[in-house]
Amino acid sequence: MAEHKEENESVMESVMDKISDKFHGDGGSSSSSSDSDDDDKKKGSSSSSAAAAAKAKIYRLFGREKPVHAVLGGGKPADLVLWRNKKISGGVLAGATAVWLLFEVMEYHLLTLLGHCLILSLATLFLWSNACTFINKSPPNIPEVTIPEDTIVNIARSIRYEINRGFFTLKEIGQGRDLKKFLIVVAGLWVLSVLGSSCNFLTLAYIVFVVLYTVPVLYEKYDDKVDAFGEKAMIELKKYYAIVDEKYLSKIPKGPLKNKKQ
Repeated sequence: MAEHKEENESVMESVMDKISDKFHGDGGSSSSSSDSDDDDKKKGSSSSSAAAAAKAKIYRLFGREKPVHAVLGGGKPADLVLWRNKKISGGVLAGATAVWLLFEVMEYHLLTLLGHCLILSLATLFLWSNACTFINKSPPNIPEVTIPEDTIVNIARSIRYEINRGFFTLKEIGQGRDLKKFLIVVAGLWVLSVLGSSCNFLTLAYIVFVVLYTVPVLYEKYDDKVDAFGEKAMIELKKYYAIVDEKYLSKIPKGPLKNKKQ
């Protein structure tokens, strides 16, 4: 009996040893797995911070910090320009192209178009009004146009503010304090005059519309390539501008400064 008890005790001790070994082994593996998870999290956070820092250092055209959609003001106008709905955007472009073809290619005049539209409207109204007497129906009702006075006043104030700001900007540029801006504006107006001499106003307006309607969506699609090319171009332009400024522009006398307040 004593020998049998000793055998049972030895079996129980061996079983307990195995259980404790297994428990410690699982604890070590779990602790090692948790340590590896912590290391992975640290590596992930460090890589994300490095990616964010690298993204912040990327050159953006015109110092852009927001997406193109946000730069354009967001909402439906930005969706229209960026072709979020291709049917609506394509319809607008097709309508502008039809107007340009009508007036420029077919040489249709605006007064002629207005006259024909008014004649068609009056003829339709005349036939409809006289036909109503035979079929015992009421004549067509022409709706009245109502515009709130507050809307008109706000629009007039906005136009006045923009006109005054334009005059102030023109005055600042014309005084020649910022020579770089002055030369850029003169070069832009010269290019505009050259384009105006080669085509009429309608064609120029249509070209500007097509450019403004297609360039943003193309830039949004290939912004990385365009920004990289723009960075290289800006570096070269700054080099040439520094040379021109040192040799010629710095020797040109600038406009009078503002009088200091007493």
